[in-house]
Amino acid sequence: MADRLPSYSAFWPYYLREHAQPRTRALHFLGTSLAILCLVLLVVTGSWWWLLAALIAGYLFAWIGHFFVEHNRPATFTHPLWSLLSDFRMYGLWVTGRLEDELRRAGVQP
Repeated sequence: MADRLPSYSAFWPYYLREHAQPRTRALHFLGTSLAILCLVLLVVTGSWWWLLAALIAGYLFAWIGHFFVEHNRPATFTHPLWSLLSDFRMYGLWVTGRLEDELRRAGVQP
């Protein structure tokens, strides 16, 4: 299904439905938070190892959620840029308290 989505506006609700389980979203938020921390440490220390740590943290927790909680295939495999954008968009909505409304619009029960 993900490979047949013609636009980002069609991809976004699909992305949210692929994150229907609260535990999957929690693992994404944990991974994204750690990735952001690693990127801050990259800037502060100048050590490029933090970039590798950011990639590992971001993807490891997200993929654990997909493979072991949601039992689906990460959207990163078909739409890597849209998936990355959507991860940060979902994170921003969560931080600002607006994610539940967006999930409902996509047909996901928060």
